[in-house]
Amino acid sequence: MTDCDTLVDLLRFRAQQQPNKCAYTFLVNGETEIVHLTYKELDQQARTIAAFLQKLELKQERAVLLYLPGLEYIAAFFGCLYAGVVAVPAYPPRPNRSMSRLQAITVDAQAAVALTTTSLLTNIESQFAQNAERTALRWLATDSIASGLAEAWQEPEVSRDTLAFLQYTSGTTGMPKGVMVSHGNLLHNLALIHKCFEHKPDSQGVIWLPPYHDMGLIGGILQPLYGAFPVTLMSPTAFVKKPFRWLQAISRYKATTSGGPDFAYDLACRQITPGQRATLDLSSWDVAFTGAEPVRVQTLERFAATFEPCGFRREAFYPCYGMAEATLIVSGGLKTEPPILCQVKGTELEQNRVVAATDKQESNRVIVGCGRTWLDQKIAIVDPESLSLCPPGQVGEIWVSGLSVAQGYWNRPEQTEQIFHAYPADTGERQFLRTGDLGFLQNGELFVTGRLKDLIIILGRNHYPQDIEQTIEQCHPALRLGCGAAFSIEIANQERLVIAQEVERNYLRNLNADEVFKAILRAISEQHDLQVYAILLLKTGSLPKTSSGKIQRSACRSGFLAGSLDVVMDWSVNPQHKTKFQCLNAEVESLLQQLQKEPQQGDLSGSSNYNAVTSPHEL
Repeated sequence: MTDCDTLVDLLRFRAQQQPNKCAYTFLVNGETEIVHLTYKELDQQARTIAAFLQKLELKQERAVLLYLPGLEYIAAFFGCLYAGVVAVPAYPPRPNRSMSRLQAITVDAQAAVALTTTSLLTNIESQFAQNAERTALRWLATDSIASGLAEAWQEPEVSRDTLAFLQYTSGTTGMPKGVMVSHGNLLHNLALIHKCFEHKPDSQGVIWLPPYHDMGLIGGILQPLYGAFPVTLMSPTAFVKKPFRWLQAISRYKATTSGGPDFAYDLACRQITPGQRATLDLSSWDVAFTGAEPVRVQTLERFAATFEPCGFRREAFYPCYGMAEATLIVSGGLKTEPPILCQVKGTELEQNRVVAATDKQESNRVIVGCGRTWLDQKIAIVDPESLSLCPPGQVGEIWVSGLSVAQGYWNRPEQTEQIFHAYPADTGERQFLRTGDLGFLQNGELFVTGRLKDLIIILGRNHYPQDIEQTIEQCHPALRLGCGAAFSIEIANQERLVIAQEVERNYLRNLNADEVFKAILRAISEQHDLQVYAILLLKTGSLPKTSSGKIQRSACRSGFLAGSLDVVMDWSVNPQHKTKFQCLNAEVESLLQQLQKEPQQGDLSGSSNYNAVTSPHEL
């Protein structure tokens, strides 16, 4: 690798040394419609956009990037870096969908400009104009800038410590938090990924992950640039609509590196037909990374068995762990070794003790290891209450230290101090990042056992229950404020969302359950892009809470599974979980079918961790 201090240096070096090498290929429809971008072309487009931003005197200002997945997004991201402007990746709002998250990001980042394409500009501007909380944004369609402007570009004064972009994660109170990622953070993490995956110039990537989240952006777009190897990209929607496109691209382009959350491998097993499998050659695939959701051994085994006749090797699986607050990857294994499994007694694990299971008990848990630390990074297991280092064999909170740990949260000094500036009480050694995940180390291997808090991870995306609960209580007047719980349960190896919500006392007698269910389903779909598995409307005052009034979500979950909650009416996609409201109103059923036809966005996330995405973070 060349010695570069910034990503600007890196792309300039590639453009000078390998100008005509194809860096990025995008499959417009996920299959045959192809566009390419060389290092020289990307450098020129970045300089063109940067020169325009420099004319607007936007140095160190924030620019929101609103692009569909594609090469225009990559050019805009580097255009910001080339201008010394802080990029804020986001996703353009869909028609008739809530603007609340995008609006919150724009306001929090104090964005001065929004970059997009000509085809999207009119609709996005009008949606912003209709929003009650407007911001003074300047809009720019980057594909309309004259290419000759590139010659006017002036190289910015940036260094390793310069802020490169803000990676926004979901906030616990409905307000997203911007993780401040510097050029130095990016280069250190890219070096870490490069070493973990053993990338070489003849490596080949295939990536469908969302480019506006860290796994898609850093792992899918920036890592190939760092390693000087090509990558073929497609949109997440193209993959979700037809999972065969993912493996078809791996087969066609002889990809060596590709991956995604656990659900992606499960989806491939369920939807790719035997006839389609017969056309695949996956023998080139030697790094099948998996993360952004808990890695399930059942999924690994099923995928390996299903696609072994196509040339897939079990040793290619690469479980890893990470989060946005650590830029991306924190730990990973040895490329040539299969995943490391640890079988422990579930009853002991519930007490934060690690005891190997030597007998076959239904309560035993098999945990997939997610590798070890690399370079100068360090992982510590710490008691989240006493902040003392945990002894071997004890589960504690995972703390991380190293140059990949980001600078903190944008304009949130108290949360930055709490999360990013932690020190073990008994050693007082180096500064650590608190991940909010629980786990343990065994022979240097990190095993993630769960989440310290209540973060919900579905389809590779992180959802804070407080955000979902707030959406629900505001969607219908019959629902009590501050008296709802959102949690997930595992159904057929997938996390599914359950809602338990108290009803206002004066609505109990004549409750229109159809209307309430419909309101909740629509609100959750529109605000969070989620499908609900079950809704329980509870008797007033019956939701489990602590003596201080805090919602006990784990108790709600246990009560749901045991059938012990005081239910007035309930609804579920599974008749087994319907008790007092067996007949689904035709209007509600029609709405559900409509919502299920709309594909959810698959995102590695925020914390993106690369394995069990973290609380309080999103990969």
